[in-house]
Amino acid sequence: MNILAVETSGDYCSVALWRDGAIDDREMPAEQRQSGMLIDMVHALLTECDVALRQMDGIAYGAGPGSFTGLRVACGVVQGLAMGIDRPVVGIGTLMGLAQASGASRVVCCIDARMSEVYHAAYEKRTDGWRVVHEPGVYAPDEVPPLAGVDWQACGNGFAVYGGALRERYARQLSGINEAMHPRAREIAVLGASVFAAGGGLPAECAAPLYVRDKVALKTHER
Repeated sequence: MNILAVETSGDYCSVALWRDGAIDDREMPAEQRQSGMLIDMVHALLTECDVALRQMDGIAYGAGPGSFTGLRVACGVVQGLAMGIDRPVVGIGTLMGLAQASGASRVVCCIDARMSEVYHAAYEKRTDGWRVVHEPGVYAPDEVPPLAGVDWQACGNGFAVYGGALRERYARQLSGINEAMHPRAREIAVLGASVFAAGGGLPAECAAPLYVRDKVALKTHER
């Protein structure tokens, strides 16, 4: 099975190719240039791997939460590519992608959402995949949902930006913090392949972002 994956929810633009468990991926700092980078990166990866787009069995994408612009770019590109080859798509949560990358079994993920908030979710790894402890949501750092027990691995740049408040909130419950970890297409490909293998996937036109808040900027009086 061949799966193409893209991830543009944050500061990086990344693409990955999953071929029966083997993964090739590429990543570059985006600097808000995802719309001009993503197609070229996809074509470059497929060319380097000597694989044609029509050989894909499905396309996975980082659905969010994350940058509104980045998520719209991913959905638009995925819709176009998948429609062109008549293949299904699957959206994978960016925070679940972080959990997958962590290598831990209990993971709390926080990404800087701007406006003094974080995108937050928590997961536990089971034999059949990830169990959602807290669904993705947006919170003030000192109001993130509580966790039960200890040995939680923390990851995401929310812990770099709002580390004081988040550490206080989860005092003595964290086994480690990786604040440099960011969503990547590599994990989106792995998780997407599992969905496709189980018979999942949606028509290309159903590719849509996961927004956990509608407000994208502060008003003048709120600043």
